[in-house]
Amino acid sequence: MKSIIETYTVASGAVREVLAVDGRIEAPNWDPSGETLLVNGGGRLFRVPLAEPALVPVDTGFADRCNNDHGISPDGARIVISHHRGQGSEIFMLPATGGEPVPVTRHAPSWWHGWSPDGARLAYVAARGGSRVIDVYTIGVNGGEEQRLTYGEGHCDGPDYSADGSRIYYNCDRGGHAQIWVMAGDGSGQRQLFEDNNVNWFPHPSPDGKTLVYLAYPPGTTGHPADLPVALVLCDTEGRERRVVREFIGGQGTINVPSWAPDGHGFAYVRYDP
Repeated sequence: MKSIIETYTVASGAVREVLAVDGRIEAPNWDPSGETLLVNGGGRLFRVPLAEPALVPVDTGFADRCNNDHGISPDGARIVISHHRGQGSEIFMLPATGGEPVPVTRHAPSWWHGWSPDGARLAYVAARGGSRVIDVYTIGVNGGEEQRLTYGEGHCDGPDYSADGSRIYYNCDRGGHAQIWVMAGDGSGQRQLFEDNNVNWFPHPSPDGKTLVYLAYPPGTTGHPADLPVALVLCDTEGRERRVVREFIGGQGTINVPSWAPDGHGFAYVRYDP
């Protein structure tokens, strides 16, 4: 397996190959400084400096089972991770420079996906009470009581905040297969943006509030598996003017978490050569 980290520039359509490595590397976040990407692989996190690309380990303390649901705070000061222990994935916080993780959620399983632009809240998905149904929740960055936003209408995943923080985009299969949905930050006004035959996951709004990128699987795909022919699709934030901008082998690990450049000129992703 080879992982190829790339960036895509929206205005020009230019693709830059940042780094190709053996093994599975996943889920790039673009640091608010614009200078590095944050990725995971083998249960650990790595920074990838864009000027001199390489995998630079991040100290995550005891957290050696980090999955691809991680991110960087809007001010660049902290990293949120999803680390598997005990009953499943839990959400933790640590300094951006590395260090011992501090728990945010009190229940498992929980998988982080979005950080509100004001830095105050986290959006994530979780299963509770022994159920296998995955729903969307939010919580304060320092923990506390979680707020449930969906209630078992289908498998919901990939919540990410709009540029102004007023809305949360996510994917849900309540209509039969995964499509892109949006709701207010408190869970009200849930609506599907559009409908097509593709299985659509992980919507990410751009920092300028104009564009949405998401991952499209072939019709009939179950879940969000790895190593399938997939497409990255751009549209406006109402799901209009959809256009495929990249096609390759990917899926799980390609664009699970927010990966837009801080100035919104483009985004990062991973494709795979099995």
